[in-house]
Amino acid sequence: MSNINSDLALFNELVEALIIEEEKNPVAKRIDSSKLYETIDLSLNNGAMIDDDFKSLLRDVLVSTPKTATNLFFNQLFGGRQSKAILGDLLAVMLNNSMYTYKVAGPQVGIEQEIIRQSCDLIGYGSKSNGTFPTGGSMSNYMALVMGRDAKDPSCRLNGMSKPMIIYTSKESHYSTAKNASFAGIGRNNIRYIIADSKGSMIPEKLEEQILDDIDKGFIPTYVNATAGTTVLGAFDPIDKIADITEKYKIWLHVDGAYCGSVIFSEKYKHLIKGVERSDSFSYNAHKMLGTPLTCSIILVNDKKQLHDSFSNDADYLYQTDGDDFNLGKTSFQCGRRNDALKFWTLWKSVGTNGLKEIVEQQFDLANVALEYIRSNPDYTLYSFDNSISICFNYKNVDPMVLCTALYEHQITVVGFGSFEADTFIRLVTINANNEKEDILNFFKVLEGFVKKTPSLTK
Repeated sequence: MSNINSDLALFNELVEALIIEEEKNPVAKRIDSSKLYETIDLSLNNGAMIDDDFKSLLRDVLVSTPKTATNLFFNQLFGGRQSKAILGDLLAVMLNNSMYTYKVAGPQVGIEQEIIRQSCDLIGYGSKSNGTFPTGGSMSNYMALVMGRDAKDPSCRLNGMSKPMIIYTSKESHYSTAKNASFAGIGRNNIRYIIADSKGSMIPEKLEEQILDDIDKGFIPTYVNATAGTTVLGAFDPIDKIADITEKYKIWLHVDGAYCGSVIFSEKYKHLIKGVERSDSFSYNAHKMLGTPLTCSIILVNDKKQLHDSFSNDADYLYQTDGDDFNLGKTSFQCGRRNDALKFWTLWKSVGTNGLKEIVEQQFDLANVALEYIRSNPDYTLYSFDNSISICFNYKNVDPMVLCTALYEHQITVVGFGSFEADTFIRLVTINANNEKEDILNFFKVLEGFVKKTPSLTK
């Protein structure tokens, strides 16, 4: 058996090599998927691999993996590294606690609960609130939907679906709503997609019109999903106006803040989720705007009774000591659950709430740099707007899908494209708070230089 000390030394050696490689080559050399298995030896064999060969192989794997922390990665709704969060994640791996009971997690339970308590305070939930750490934003939305379903029909937990429930979400919302409707037994055909305005925000008047129409037809409006940061344009639904409607018709309101819900840490941008304290549940991903390693998702509920009613289940073999407040498995979807809280806690503890505010606001500052550059350059067409960290644009007459693919295949930079209504465009995400103004300007310089050197793109 290998020795942990020697493996940790190998880890440090490999990480150092990775960081050097990232500085030299910010974009990983692409391996065509059809040639992956012949390029790197990923096979699993009966015999052991000798140490030097093993180290060499691991280095090849690291160097070839897409580099999500460099100043040329703008593709996803995550990026960069917060070192104190990485420290916490590494410690969580070493500790290897499961978060279902105090007996096996000890102080880690308190760490998770402190994050939840502080988060509830930030959004204005009261003393009855609580939450948990699901496996991601999609799971957060699923848990919210299940609670909304059970709140409307408590017997559903025992007898199954017996009422024609309807759920509502914006046309621009995350795709998980459709999957979750299927999983929850509500059905994809019972989703009402509400049209959005020119910025991608749900139109409340259209929501109420649809609710009234469903009531007239004998359906039961059950759940509304509002979005704080749509996937493409980064738009915010008007939570206050939506809450007026959900309160009027007694419908569960969930705010999906997976992408941009971390604005709760910034007084400057918190107005974008005005009214969030009126929601029944709210979720945000610390692995997005706050830069913790994947995954780190939090769902909060205004009344913890709903969390307990939908997800608790007695298990004498598991819950043998301490009270329910310390046995977190009674309010989570999973049983065995890795410790995702520690990495967020080490970051928050080390930089303070003010430090998290600075991380969030840096991303908007970077977005403003990009907006200013695009608006001052006639070769660009802008599709996005202020108060979003998704900067959507096109350059000259270049097809955005072709350009993004070519940039990726030639290892120039990693950026994606998106669509809204009839338009398709490049989507630059300024979510890496480690970047500076120069990094954003360098992105445009790199893009323009590549187009200039590749005449076929403009034909």
